[in-house]
Amino acid sequence: MNRMESVFDIIAEPNRRAILSLLLSSQQSVGEIERRLGMPQPTVSKHLRVLREAGFVESAVDAQRRLYRLRPEPLQELDAWLVPFRRFWSAHVDALERHLDRMDQSTRTKKKATRGRRGPNRERDKGEAK
Repeated sequence: MNRMESVFDIIAEPNRRAILSLLLSSQQSVGEIERRLGMPQPTVSKHLRVLREAGFVESAVDAQRRLYRLRPEPLQELDAWLVPFRRFWSAHVDALERHLDRMDQSTRTKKKATRGRRGPNRERDKGEAK
């Protein structure tokens, strides 16, 4: 299996993504991860082992506990792999933005035209008999 496939296999698991997201803000102990994500300790430990072996996290001992922190390198590899796809998305998002801008301009033009047809005394004319 090539490296990128294994990266995708690892981050495909929702609990691992949740752990990575949690570690994005700060290093955490297994107990803190358990509490914050509501996962049992064996599940957290299993996922941390997979993430550690793949190089996504590293640990350091702090007194009686082991603290885990995110390692950016595997994510940087993934980011580099995504570069050509971002160009594709960017072109499509830019086209969508232009389309929405045209729709917005068209809507504003229609609203102005509708207001112009109603006339300035529309509220006053509502109660008058014709």
